[in-house]
Amino acid sequence: MTLEERLIQIRPSKRQLSHQAMEFYAFVHFTVNTFTDREWGDGKESPSIFNPKELDTDQWADAIKSAGMTGLILTCKHHDGFCLWPSKYTEHTIAASPYKNGKGDIVAQAAASCKKYGLKFGVYLSPWDRNCPLYGQGKAYDDFFCNQLEELLTDYGDIFSVWFDGACGEGPNGKKQIYDFERYYKVIRRLQPNACISVCGPDVRWCGNEAGHCRPSEWSVVPLRTKDTEIIKEKSQKEDSSEFRQRKISAYDQDLGSRKLLENEPDLIWYPAEVNTSIRPGWFYHTYEDDKVRSLEELVNIYINSVGGNATFLLNIPPMPNGLFHKNDLERLRQLGDYLRKNLSTPFYSQTNPVPASPAQSPCTNSTYIFSFDDKRTEAIKYIVIMEDISQSQRIEEYTVEAKIKGNYECIYRGSVIGYKKIIRLDKPVKTDEIRLTINQCRSFPILSFFGLY
Repeated sequence: MTLEERLIQIRPSKRQLSHQAMEFYAFVHFTVNTFTDREWGDGKESPSIFNPKELDTDQWADAIKSAGMTGLILTCKHHDGFCLWPSKYTEHTIAASPYKNGKGDIVAQAAASCKKYGLKFGVYLSPWDRNCPLYGQGKAYDDFFCNQLEELLTDYGDIFSVWFDGACGEGPNGKKQIYDFERYYKVIRRLQPNACISVCGPDVRWCGNEAGHCRPSEWSVVPLRTKDTEIIKEKSQKEDSSEFRQRKISAYDQDLGSRKLLENEPDLIWYPAEVNTSIRPGWFYHTYEDDKVRSLEELVNIYINSVGGNATFLLNIPPMPNGLFHKNDLERLRQLGDYLRKNLSTPFYSQTNPVPASPAQSPCTNSTYIFSFDDKRTEAIKYIVIMEDISQSQRIEEYTVEAKIKGNYECIYRGSVIGYKKIIRLDKPVKTDEIRLTINQCRSFPILSFFGLY
């Protein structure tokens, strides 16, 4: 079997296909840290400080929907161990807080709001629990953790994502826990078989930083060993630092899936990237960051580079201590949604499952697509969207886009990967009545699912 034949045999699962089609979804970081003005809690916080008197998860869902997002992942328990649901397995929960006189369940509220607004719901559960006395005791702690997983995965409806990170430090007893991730995965597969397990999991990988950057060529077919990158203790985040949160992808990590890199890899997997970042510098709310909300331009750039770069985009919005999103965050989300609806919602020209005008004569030779249209528009082309049928793997490695101007083709873009979706934002808008797309290099016959002009 040739390398090319091996590569195109690696294809996404149904859950991975469904997850990638979500494109853009929200993180909501909310816990006792919101009330202590910290990024990380130590597990010693009293539940009595937690009382979001104006909490409105419908406001969250409405704002998330307004930005064009499709789902919400809630930090049901962060490293401090405080549970936003009344877990039966610890007293360090919302049931011990003054919120709703101990009768509240923010996980249930968020799940209900997501259902009401047509959003999917996901859960974040930190494997590092700085409050639990069982942490560092091996199986005893894994039993506790799996019990809490089971609560979250059975009591709150369909879950689209279970999000783990690799944070690992000492617990109350001074010991560290070696996480039994394979056991955790089995619980998730049994209870929520359609949920993707992200970052420290086999379904969706971390892009490599928390600053919103991704690779120019983001491959979904990568070495099997990539799956263990974030669960290895030495690679895990050990302390709260801006250097860790904002570090960019190293040059060493730039190439995860080129043909050259994969030729000597014995085992390959489909493992698509997720770009995760916060709308503010921190993950939890801080008053001093109210004027530091990311600009519309910055969020648009991240969206185009992630959703339009064969990845998904997970954007965090942290509620205030009163339980509401800040007005500055709300305004930016609305602006982002307006921008996406105006510029990337409805193409003036599109084709579904386009067929090449000049098909390749062999699997890895050039294919050419011609897209002709009646150009009576006053606006020029600003965006081009190209999508592969990734159910048949990721095939395209190099391509050229040309516009016919005054009878001659002029190159307006050169690219490498396409994958699920490529959004090309032209440096200079183009007026034309014909676009030629040439696939210069691929792993087998290219299979496009969509081509659109905006």
